[in-house]
Amino acid sequence: MAPRSATRRTSAILGAIALFATTGVTAASADSSPAPKVPGLYGSSDPKFDGVFRQSLAFLAQNAAGVSPAPQAVDWLAGQQCADGGYPGFRADTGKPCDEHKGEFTDNTAVAVQALAAVGGRGEQVKKGLDWLTAHQNADGGWGMGPGETSNSNSTAAAIGALAAAGKDPAKVTAKSGKSPYDALLTFQLGCDAKGDDQGAFGWAPQNGQLTADNSASAASALAALGKGYLVPPAGKDDKPVQPLDCKQGNGVKGAKDPQAASSAASAYLVKKLDATGDHLESSMPGAPKGPDFGVTADAVTALAAGGHRQAAEKPLKWLESKDAKAVQWAKGDSGQGDPGRLAKLVLAAHAAGADPRDFAGTDLVAQLNATGPKPAATPTQQEEKKKEKGTTFGVWWFVGVCLVAGIGVGFLLSGRKKQQS
Repeated sequence: MAPRSATRRTSAILGAIALFATTGVTAASADSSPAPKVPGLYGSSDPKFDGVFRQSLAFLAQNAAGVSPAPQAVDWLAGQQCADGGYPGFRADTGKPCDEHKGEFTDNTAVAVQALAAVGGRGEQVKKGLDWLTAHQNADGGWGMGPGETSNSNSTAAAIGALAAAGKDPAKVTAKSGKSPYDALLTFQLGCDAKGDDQGAFGWAPQNGQLTADNSASAASALAALGKGYLVPPAGKDDKPVQPLDCKQGNGVKGAKDPQAASSAASAYLVKKLDATGDHLESSMPGAPKGPDFGVTADAVTALAAGGHRQAAEKPLKWLESKDAKAVQWAKGDSGQGDPGRLAKLVLAAHAAGADPRDFAGTDLVAQLNATGPKPAATPTQQEEKKKEKGTTFGVWWFVGVCLVAGIGVGFLLSGRKKQQS
């Protein structure tokens, strides 16, 4: 039986994950009453489980769209950090110290580090977050949901993303045992001894000694195995086919030989699942209602695009954009005003696949995301207008300067002619 602290942590993390998953599991399931408005925070739903997570995702999506969040919003996220550098799901009263044994989580700390690194100007908070992560790295090289807890694929993947976002090489961030995050991550991949359709998939963590293929873990691990976090550059024009595990009889191969191969094998698993269910993924989280998992489908798009599998990423992205899928409706949340975490996932997926998040099935996802929080400090339009103003000002003074120089030259010329005539 799991310790009570572990059970509380599991409930908190799964609660946050559920907010970005299927339409049937929402913030309302945690608290149906309207949440009080929190200055600087994106979204109006109860932030108890996902305040830090959704704020961080919002910043990453805005960065992808060239938007700078309001200083008030950045201050809010920075202020959620605990004294030791870790992050909880949400701190209602930042004047009270955090409970480092049960109130801080790897996933929240990792995504906050990624977000603050993208925003810039928050080096102190980024460093403290990284120090917290390295201080709580397990002997196997990975991370659990919190300090002292057994490693799992999703938390390890999130930590890898944080290290990469902060300019660190994850392969060189080793535990005292010498194990790297990749050493831990690859232990969660199902090998050639798994049934055919599950080969190459990642499981969250062994249950009763057995790994079970999990779509969310596979998408997160495929991305992390490439040394990437949530924010990835748009896919190029070249298309790279996925490479499943080579499980031909007699070759002796049981799993991927390195992180790159592991990522491709996980991507091959995702492609199979997507093809089998009509270009979208179903939730594989125990207890979740059946139906499309929009959040994990978006994660799969991002992971496939990051791996250079452009065509494979385009198919689920087109499904998300289709009217029948109703992904845009899902992203609006229960209130209909827009869920920042969900909107961010769609923005990040569209950006990674080379699509325009400002024209996603005719919807401007970026504008909807911006509307869920404080007015941004700057948008691409505002920045372009400033450039034009500078250019116009420079052009006017350049013209005036040329005219003055020309006038002086004409003056000297006329003066010279008068002297010659006299």
